[in-house]
Amino acid sequence: MDCLKRYNIDTIFHFAAQSHVDLSFGNPFGFTHTNVYGTHVLLESARKAGVKRFIRVSTDEVYGEVKDDEDDLLETNILAPTNPYAASKAAAEMLVNSYKKSFKLPVIVVRSNNVYGPHQYPEKIIPKFTCLLARGKPVVLHGDGSPTRRYLYAGDAADAFDTILHRGQLGEIYNVGSYDEISNLSLCHKLLVEMEIISPRSPSSSPPCNYTTSPPSSYHPVTEQEEFHRWVKYTHDRPFNDHRYAVDGTKLRKLGWEPKTSFEEGLRITVDWSWTLGSPRLRDPATNTGLASPGITLDEEDSLDDEAADDRPTTPYGEPQSRNKRKLSTVVRDDITKNSFNKKARGIVA
Repeated sequence: MDCLKRYNIDTIFHFAAQSHVDLSFGNPFGFTHTNVYGTHVLLESARKAGVKRFIRVSTDEVYGEVKDDEDDLLETNILAPTNPYAASKAAAEMLVNSYKKSFKLPVIVVRSNNVYGPHQYPEKIIPKFTCLLARGKPVVLHGDGSPTRRYLYAGDAADAFDTILHRGQLGEIYNVGSYDEISNLSLCHKLLVEMEIISPRSPSSSPPCNYTTSPPSSYHPVTEQEEFHRWVKYTHDRPFNDHRYAVDGTKLRKLGWEPKTSFEEGLRITVDWSWTLGSPRLRDPATNTGLASPGITLDEEDSLDDEAADDRPTTPYGEPQSRNKRKLSTVVRDDITKNSFNKKARGIVA
């Protein structure tokens, strides 16, 4: 609170949080302490300092799971979080609302889709999978890889926050919604294509794919599936994994904001950054220190656990849907690294 008064701070953007869902299952009390208690400390400091605007950055996960046939959710929909992380963010929102009502604290709440882009902390799926693939190691998906997420490029997210800062109304809630909805399985395919590890399906696009069923006859199913499964493994699902989130961002768009970066362009920028400014730290295991949260590493045992990962998608009970487990041998690892498409994973940047 002293620094708020000393520097005459009039606006707070409250981004700080523990945000890795997997970690929240193993350490839910830590998420409650950081995300709920931490928010309460900041709210009380803002109240005493007389802050003129308190913008709380929340998440679309507070709404809970959205079924495929359901409409995008508005800011007025009820909160129904399904994991400890989302519950801690929703609880923090309740505190924000209480300070708005009880103490007339001028607040705004923002609920955003998944943000990605250069410099992202490598516990999130895009930078983490990029790190692993860059080192010639496979990635591991929860369950069958079918859950979808909507992705928002960091530059567009920054524009959204700037719009809310200058045009947003006090006391309001704003969804920051993207239309780029990608399944985890399709994301893996896009990353493999972007990193030139496998060839694209067509010159102009790499559409969502489902390697648990037969691809169209115009492709080479055996070769393509085998190549994909060299790089993508499966493990048991989370205790509960929301199939999708979907929010309606019309309210923010009426203030003049629109996302400008497509997922394909944003992913290309993000991967290219990884191979320029980010590459020395991403490609050298010795530089992993300090890069990941406790429990999240980029070491080999984190990328592939021979006892937990499998070549095929798993059922909700963690058992493979078909075939016996096939461990990734040293021979296969060597073959992956020597793959003819694998230019970037071998350190050859065009």
